[in-house]
Amino acid sequence: MARLIMFCILAVVILGSAIMCITTKRIMRAATFLLFVLFGIAGMYFVLDYTFLGAAQLSVYAGGITMMYIFAIQLVSKRTLRGFVEHVKASRVLFGVLMTLIGIAVVGLVLLKNKFIDMSAQLANKEVAMSTIGHSLMGSGKYEYVLPFEFISVFLLACIIGGIMIARKEDKK
Repeated sequence: MARLIMFCILAVVILGSAIMCITTKRIMRAATFLLFVLFGIAGMYFVLDYTFLGAAQLSVYAGGITMMYIFAIQLVSKRTLRGFVEHVKASRVLFGVLMTLIGIAVVGLVLLKNKFIDMSAQLANKEVAMSTIGHSLMGSGKYEYVLPFEFISVFLLACIIGGIMIARKEDKK
């Protein structure tokens, strides 16, 4: 019963913050509401006893990605954002809705064709040891993720350096 109550509270926080994130006109408030959404998702993981995923959600997304958004927002000059109004055309909205529906159909077909739904039901009852997860994350063999993590870290470092260079060029003007 307590898990159901916590689920309901977290669901309300996530949905409320997500709605506020996309409806607010101030970009820093949107980033803050995004942070609350990510905290709520981490809370969902903890309610489900997925402590590793909850900790990863807090450290990677709520900590790292949100801070990267905030730094990017701060690097953009206020002159660039002043008077920035985007006009939405009906044809773009229709195209976006059409592409979304096509994407949902493709994902559904892939899930059904490869029987991922049946496999996930079978694998849901199995518990994976923390050492297995750690070895998969830090291993360099097939289906191990140390090399993609390194590529991502170099890419993010390049983005940070590029943002600093852009900010420094604006100061000289």
